[in-house]
This record gives sequence, structure tokens and C-alpha cells, in this order.
Amino acid sequence: MAAAGSGLLTSTGAAALDAKNGKHHSHRKPPPPGSHDGHGSDGSHSAPSNYVSPDGPEVMEAERKRGTGPVRRFALTADQVEFDFGGAVVDTWAYGNRLPGKEIRVTAGDRVAVTLNNRLPHSTTLHWHGVQIRNDMDGSPSITQRSVKAGASYDYTFAVDTPGTYWLHPHVGVQLDRGLYAPLIVDDPREPLSYDHEWVVMIDDWLDGVDGMTPDAMLAELNKNKPGGAGGHDDMQSSGNRAAAAAVARMRRRARHRMTDDPSDSVEHPFHLMNGQVARDRETFRAKPGDRIRIRLINAAAGTAYRVALGGHNMTVTHIDGYPVQHKSTDSLLIAMGERFDVLVTAKDGVFPLTALSAGNTFQTAQALLRTGDGEAPDDKIRPTELRSGGLSADKFKAAESVRLSDRDPDRTINMDLTGNMDDWDWAINGKPYTDSQRYPVRQGERVRITFRNTTTMWHPMHLHGHTFALPDGGPRKDTTIVLPDKAVSVDFDADNPGLWMVHCHNVYHSESGMMTVMGYKLHD
Repeated sequence: MAAAGSGLLTSTGAAALDAKNGKHHSHRKPPPPGSHDGHGSDGSHSAPSNYVSPDGPEVMEAERKRGTGPVRRFALTADQVEFDFGGAVVDTWAYGNRLPGKEIRVTAGDRVAVTLNNRLPHSTTLHWHGVQIRNDMDGSPSITQRSVKAGASYDYTFAVDTPGTYWLHPHVGVQLDRGLYAPLIVDDPREPLSYDHEWVVMIDDWLDGVDGMTPDAMLAELNKNKPGGAGGHDDMQSSGNRAAAAAVARMRRRARHRMTDDPSDSVEHPFHLMNGQVARDRETFRAKPGDRIRIRLINAAAGTAYRVALGGHNMTVTHIDGYPVQHKSTDSLLIAMGERFDVLVTAKDGVFPLTALSAGNTFQTAQALLRTGDGEAPDDKIRPTELRSGGLSADKFKAAESVRLSDRDPDRTINMDLTGNMDDWDWAINGKPYTDSQRYPVRQGERVRITFRNTTTMWHPMHLHGHTFALPDGGPRKDTTIVLPDKAVSVDFDADNPGLWMVHCHNVYHSESGMMTVMGYKLHD
């Protein structure tokens, strides 16, 4: 049972939360992380005291300020399913036998009520990526909630007050690298953009079920030489080990003999998907010549960044990670794991490939088609010439004036060195792999600066839960930012959402191997 002031859910608090949500859950303390009910950890540390609890009064007061609009109700069922990727049939997990899961769309000011029905053989949660959510609904196991047991249900209820492009996925182990993801779109009731159509596009890398491989087998192979043995769920590690071992060997060979200066290679994924379909069986979006289309691009991949272009078109970027930016036209974009870009395009006459090229040395593609007229579709192996520019990354944009942070010096600076290497797979923050007792303290009302220093040879998309930060020099408001090798990035945010919040690399095989920690709001003395 969590001690008072530890910042973990107390037994009383959890019971009250469960009663309020209309579901009964057993009153057991959060399982040790080593039991694989949550994130990897040795579970040997006690939680520090004097931190805001995820269901504390400070959290509820912040939620009250988000408003009391109409309630929008949804249900998601996580289940074991089978998908056919152009002739390759795989067994996996997904929401409602769909890939991606069915879109959840609400309007800023609404309250959201989502029932998660867990029909998986393992516990799970829902995390609402990018949403400034109340802390006890964040979906971080052993930190903000108990994982939802196999066969159980759980009600997530929260208010949304910021429009934008978001998405949802589990935060248990490497479940993200299955089919468990879906878009969450929060419409602006005073939408300033004008367009004829909207196209939500989720890009993903895929290995689950290919040659018997599973994400857990891959994680186990990556971590097998570490003290304490492999990560992942024990009942899954026997399947696909040989395929995982071969993939890891290839990955490490590429890292030693890199053919490009792009350090983004990580775990090898045999397939790359756009809205759940491989390039040879690609989705087609239909419009008319001259139509103005808003494309919401979401990188839901576990370990792959993508360069994205729409053949024959320029894209005008309007939003990044849900927040408006000063509009800028480009022929291609670089989108890291967890990032989102909203773009406007004016459709030309013909058939055009929307292509995502994997960054690094694998050069694999995901693809869909925009069709506005007759004509034969281009070969799925053709890459638009627009990709040659390499793609603009988020740091090349400026925040719209309406969402810029006020000028203010930081009250607190937190230094986070990103450490580890490919051979040892010892990813960590400040040299310390994740435990659920870690806390980087902040206080409500502070302007906080986090300086990420990447000491590794890989790049890391660093993600902060429950907040948005500003990139330097008037850069965009974001929740996920790329940190390149041997580089540092300082981001500023206002500590205005009390609770316990994860900070981690959004390469799931890095975070689940240790590159993850917790930022906690201190109780006032």
C-alpha cells in the first residue's frame, strides 16, 4: 500500500476512484514492476514521500478548471485478432478488430468517458498521448493506476480543453508494438482553418506475428545479456526467439557499418503500414481536383522515424503535436515516433502516393494513395522525388503567437543525460535505468526547463506526459522532441498540471529497457 504523500495511489484513493468510475477493482497495491504488470524495474525501491497523489485534491482542482461540458461516451475492446498484410497473416492484439482502432473524436470542452474492455491474455492500460489530462487517467501502470487485468474493464473519464491531433496506446511493456493504437481528435469549436476534407493517417512499423516473432521476444533478445535477464512477458518469450535473434544481429551489424549519417536505426521491422495496410495493399483516399485537404499525420511506430511526402504536392504545415505553428510550406517532413503534424494540401488532378520512408539504413516505405481522377496508380515501390530534400523537422518551425509561452526565466532546471549504447542495450537517464520510485521534483506554478543531453550514438524522441513544452527561440509547443546524438535540447514548460508524470524515450525498446523516469509535483510545505 502506498504511504501517504508518496505520490502513488493510496488504497482509499483508488477505491474512491473506482467507485466514481462505476467499476469495481480489487484493492491490491500496484504490482512490483518486475512482475511485468507495468514498466520494467527491479521494484526494490520505496516511493519517496511528500509528492502529490495522482488522485489528490490538487489533481481534481486542475480537472475542475478544464470545464464541465457534455459527456461523450466510447468503448474500446482490446482483443486477440488476426490481420492479413497483403498475404502475410499475423496474430496480434488490437482494438475492436481494426487497425488502427476506431477514431475517437470530440470537441474541446467535452468530457470524455471511455470504457476499456480487456480481452487480452495480459493486463493493459490506455495512455492518451499528448493530452493534458488529469493525472489519475494517464494510464501509467504502478504510477497513476493499477493495470487493467485480463478479463476486466476500466472507465477512463476526463475533460479535454485543448484542440488538436492526439492518439491513444497502452503503456504496459512493449504492447505499443502490436496493433493497440487509435487516433484521438479534439476538434476546435472555433476552427480557424478552411478545408473540404480531412484525412487522418497513422504510420506504423510492424513485427508482431511475423515468423512467430513478438515484441516481447524482441525485447527479451535485446536485454538477454543484461544483469537480471531479459525484459518482456515470460509466457511469450519462447515464441519467435530465433527470428528476434537474427533481427537483432542484423541491427547491430548495421550500427557498426552505418551507410549514412542518420543514427535513427533501431529494431528491425519487416512491415511498414499506413492506416493498417502495407504498400502493396494500400489505402486510397478520394477527393476532387482543387479540394483542400487537411491531413493529420501521426507516427505510431514503436521504433521508426519517417520522412513523409505527398508526390507532386507541397504541404503547408499548420500544427505540430496538436498546437498551431506559423504556417510553412515544405515538400517533405521528418516525423519521429510519437510526433504529429497537421498539413493542408490543395489536391491536383491524378493519382498521387503519400509515402513514409523509414529513416536510417533500412529504406522501407509505407504508402497510401490520394486519387482525384482517372489514371493508373504509381508502383508502390516508387518514392516521390519530394523525399530527396530529407524533410523538415519540428525544430525548423515557430509557434503561432497565440500559443507561445510568456517570456520568463526558469525557476528550476532539470538536467537529463540520455545514456546507453547499442551493444549493451543499457538505455537510461542520467545513467540510472527506470524504477518506479524515481522522482524529479517540480512545484506547481514554476517555469521548468528540462535539458536533454544525448550522450549516445542514437537519436531519441523524448516525450513528457501531461504537459506541452516550448522548443527554444520561439519554437513550437510540443510533447515529444527529437534529441540527436551528441546534441542537447532545452525545453521549457509551465508546471500547471499536478501529479506524477512519465518522461521517456518514445522508442519503446529504449524506454522499456530503462530510458524512462518520473517527474513529480512536490506538496507545498
